[in-house]
Amino acid sequence: MISIITSVHNQLDMNKLFYETLKKNTKLPFELIVIDNNSTDGSREFFKEKADILISNKENYSYPYCQNQGIDVAKFEYLAFFNNDILVSDSWDEKILQIMNAKEIEVISFATNDHLENKKVQRKFHKKWKKIKFLLSALFGTNIKTLNWMMKLMYGNFDQFCADRYDTFKDAVIEGFSGSCILIKKSALSKIGKWDERMQVADFDLYFRTKSRSIDHHDIKPVQLALGVYIHHFQRLTLRSKNIAPFADQKNIISLKEKWGDKVESLYKDVIG
Repeated sequence: MISIITSVHNQLDMNKLFYETLKKNTKLPFELIVIDNNSTDGSREFFKEKADILISNKENYSYPYCQNQGIDVAKFEYLAFFNNDILVSDSWDEKILQIMNAKEIEVISFATNDHLENKKVQRKFHKKWKKIKFLLSALFGTNIKTLNWMMKLMYGNFDQFCADRYDTFKDAVIEGFSGSCILIKKSALSKIGKWDERMQVADFDLYFRTKSRSIDHHDIKPVQLALGVYIHHFQRLTLRSKNIAPFADQKNIISLKEKWGDKVESLYKDVIG
């Protein structure tokens, strides 16, 4: 029912934890499409066994380029674009699809420690997570044991935290997005197109395109944030790694300002972040 598209470049322990949690907490049928960007730490071999489809790139490519590779082979109507450094909550798929169908939403994101219901709560979460992440990663690295300790210190019982949050917010949504985890119906792609491969900040560009389309054509809603369906994002563990190759398509990447010009401020003014 859902095609989950994830690009990776090394970070084997994070990839293992991501996959383990995904298998445990996803309830509906899904296919996992992994785009491996020339990993050298065993990640490619790991996903060769675990993924339904593995696309092996010879170099490290940018996020939107990889997501479009996934779109081209995905077989389901719902496409989940997940970073490899996230942990999904129990029954995330059943809950998010119920919200999308009930509210006629074609592009949706999840509540994360990046984006929550308001800036005050968001800043509190971000501050706490930043302290935990940098302290433990500096002392012990980012092996599975340390990653699990980070989760324990952040949430206590992650499953219970997510269940309590769902009880509080249920199917409530607001306009906004967490770029690490976005779900799109294929029907939306006919309106807004695939990911713009010139945009490394592709989540912002996606939001601008849904927002602009909603204003001009009234046939799609801007990206919505599901407040009750929570996903944890480890935030930039991959970018902080010393074992990162430059993007093979770096020369093609442009800024939001180059594409959107003065529209950037007006399109984004109402979105938390």
